[in-house]
Amino acid sequence: MGNAVCWFEIYVQDMQRAKAFYEGVLQVKLQQIPAGIEMWSFAMDDKLTGAGGALVAVPGVASGGSSTVVYFACADCAIEEARVVGFGGIVTRSKMSIGEYGFVSLVKDPDGNQIGLFSQR
Repeated sequence: MGNAVCWFEIYVQDMQRAKAFYEGVLQVKLQQIPAGIEMWSFAMDDKLTGAGGALVAVPGVASGGSSTVVYFACADCAIEEARVVGFGGIVTRSKMSIGEYGFVSLVKDPDGNQIGLFSQR
């Protein structure tokens, strides 16, 4: 048995805006998943630890306002946090210590989804 989380989906209303936000803030390139609905995945390698996931746009499915927070691993979460506003997001909690576990920043994407940025330093 591995880690508890094996996949995540972040529901969005405007895929182009969402892709620009996540690609810009995290400095990654999303790949389209041919699934019958619009899905763009974050890089995945099933030989590595961590969960894969995707942005998803489904007509009639709302974005934002959920109580689930997905944390993205960063070298220093302050770096990604500094890009958030420039890509249309909002910083809801600047980088803070979580003790021996490292640091987190909490931000909202342009669709109102709260995400976390995590780093050891």
